[in-house]
Amino acid sequence: MEQEESGPYSRRFILILVTVATFLNPFTGSAINLALPAIGGEFSADAATLAWVTSAYLLASVIFLLPAGRLGDSQGKVRVFLAGIVVYTAGSLLTIFTPTMDLLLVFRFIQGMGGAMIYANSVALITHLYPPGERGYAIGLNTTAVYAGLSLGPFLGGALTQFLGWRSIFIVTALLAVPVLFYAGKFPAFLNERQREHFDVAGLVLSSALILCLFLGLAWVTTPTGATLLAVALVLGAIFFRVERSRQNPLLPVTLLEKNRVFAASNAAALINYSATFAVGFLLSLYLQYIRGYEPVAAGTLLLLQPIVQVFVAPTAGRLADRMQPGLVASAGMAITAVGLFGFSLLDEMTPIAAILALLVLLGVGLGIFSSPNTTAIMGCVEKRYYGSASAMVAMMRSLGMMLSMGAVLVVFAVIMGSTTVTPAIFPEFLASLRLIFLAFAVLSAFGVFLSLRRNKC
Repeated sequence: MEQEESGPYSRRFILILVTVATFLNPFTGSAINLALPAIGGEFSADAATLAWVTSAYLLASVIFLLPAGRLGDSQGKVRVFLAGIVVYTAGSLLTIFTPTMDLLLVFRFIQGMGGAMIYANSVALITHLYPPGERGYAIGLNTTAVYAGLSLGPFLGGALTQFLGWRSIFIVTALLAVPVLFYAGKFPAFLNERQREHFDVAGLVLSSALILCLFLGLAWVTTPTGATLLAVALVLGAIFFRVERSRQNPLLPVTLLEKNRVFAASNAAALINYSATFAVGFLLSLYLQYIRGYEPVAAGTLLLLQPIVQVFVAPTAGRLADRMQPGLVASAGMAITAVGLFGFSLLDEMTPIAAILALLVLLGVGLGIFSSPNTTAIMGCVEKRYYGSASAMVAMMRSLGMMLSMGAVLVVFAVIMGSTTVTPAIFPEFLASLRLIFLAFAVLSAFGVFLSLRRNKC
């Protein structure tokens, strides 16, 4: 390692640059959660519409992650990674000046495109830089950046919203991207190697239509249009899988999913984990501000606890993944997460804050133990030529899980509360929605433990 770092590039410095870029998405995502009531007040938006502030970003991420991963393999991972930072920053700057809710959602979609280009290639860059004996720890540090973003996001998002307005969150986001762009020339040339392959345009069109129909179908599931869209998504899914199996260079690595059990099971575990946990910050932010009457700063400070715990746990979990079977470590983390989610399903207007803090700690430990070992298991089971696709799949499962998590929230809110703005008159319905969602997430996580334990070594 020392020999490598004495050369024309520093492996540690590249890791820092990639980690700073990785920080952007979770920071903005968790910060904006604390700004949702303020955004709702400015644009007179109901709870379901506010959920789209997050969902628009996730929708773009899920659509463009696999294409961005394949572009990284064919056009150069560094090139696509840095282009993603430019697009993400542009989306942030546009958001600052948005005059309407509709345009805010459009600009969040643009941010999601940039985020997809970043996250589809970040883990691939790290995997390319670090050998198996050190890779788990490096991925653990990168995962720590995600949790650091989640940690600072609620607190700074609450403070910025309360004192400078919600738009200031995106000013900070744009400024964070500057150092990565400034030092773009520090990336070594071998990280930008290309594989001359034909891009799977048919796969892109089919996957985009599939994801759009799936998410809109979930969002409108209580209507005939929603049911129709879900049926169309099912048909498109079958066609997409059939087409990808026949492609020499498919957008979706079907061969890996069919022949590599660890790769398939670990990606499924990641999908379940993020589906069950991403909406927690969104839900607790609304609960603390609407039900408990907390100001944004106070609510954000309380929500700091979970990601702070994750920051300390993730590197240790990464080291464990270097020394023992990563899948076992990840399974233990998911089991702890399931217990924490079940605890949140018992929330009411009188739940002691100490109990909420204890559950946040439990959730933080579970998520911290799960994430980096599971990613290490995925990246350690593929050949070098598949790093871009595998990295994109990791990010794809994360974003698809996040999208499904918010989709579940949209469905429950629509069924129980309708499109009514959250007011004291519907607080009972709001609490009932929260409890149902958390219980469903707990059951999903318990199933994920069973699935995670079934994977074997490569």
